[in-house]
Amino acid sequence: MAPDPSVPHPRLKSSLCTQAALKSPAFVEWVRRIDPGHVRPDGTPKMHRKLWEWCFIAEALGERGVLGPGRRGLGFAVGREPLPALFASLGCEVLATDMAPDSAVAQGWVGTDQHAGCADRLSKPYAFDPTAFAERVSYRAVDMTDLPAELRGYDFCWSACSFEHLGSLEQGTRFVERAMDCLRPGGVAVHTTEFNLSSNTFTVAEGHDVIYRRRDIDDLAARLRSAGHAIEVDYDPGSGPLDHRIDPPPYRDEPHLKLLLYGYVVTSLGLIVVKDGCPVGRWRATAGSAWRRAASLPRRVIRRAVRLIGARP
Repeated sequence: MAPDPSVPHPRLKSSLCTQAALKSPAFVEWVRRIDPGHVRPDGTPKMHRKLWEWCFIAEALGERGVLGPGRRGLGFAVGREPLPALFASLGCEVLATDMAPDSAVAQGWVGTDQHAGCADRLSKPYAFDPTAFAERVSYRAVDMTDLPAELRGYDFCWSACSFEHLGSLEQGTRFVERAMDCLRPGGVAVHTTEFNLSSNTFTVAEGHDVIYRRRDIDDLAARLRSAGHAIEVDYDPGSGPLDHRIDPPPYRDEPHLKLLLYGYVVTSLGLIVVKDGCPVGRWRATAGSAWRRAASLPRRVIRRAVRLIGARP
């Protein structure tokens, strides 16, 4: 069964991958649903940040009540991940997307078996009936830098360590902002990405892999709030023994919570954003839009409007 949302526990915030989070009962239950083989006989899960990312996304969505029959979800750059099948098994209708095949070949995702290409490659027969999967999961190619205008009204959307591959820090930031347009009011977006634990000054800002610093995430959060969306970020890196183990390349299977990437100590960061969940930001965005529209009117129209409401021009 999915974790029971009625059981009281601290609500998940945007946060970093930690040993304690991955060992928590809620995350372990998600690991069991994703692949029981990743849970040892003693009940501890495999200590890998990719598992943490999938569990983080599922837990963030589950505790906000958007996973279940009748809910619509949108996944970006899903590759071969298990989340489309997991969410469909909970009753959701899922549109899974990935880049076009030619782009995937050029960027090496096909050669490493990390590209979906069709819905059939996302099915997980051991976890979910293939017939029901086919009824609830559909697939289309989508460029994350140019989201189609018809992708609207979803209850939730997600991406797992994808937007850092869009070419630059700014391109990834813009994707997170634009993905909010795909949601209904109150919808939830959850994304994971690479986070720089070494420096808030230096980083990899352009290229196939970029690494976000705290300053970059603070800027993204401010932009989201100014648009009326809600986000809280906790930068605690964890204090468990495995939180201090840095995995250098070539990377091991586990423990793999923190790693060395381009000379920086890196981990995964999960972001949770609720659409139109920040009243002050929403008011500012609405007021700013109204002011810009008013400022574009001819001056004679503005003077006449002022007279009509009883004020002097």
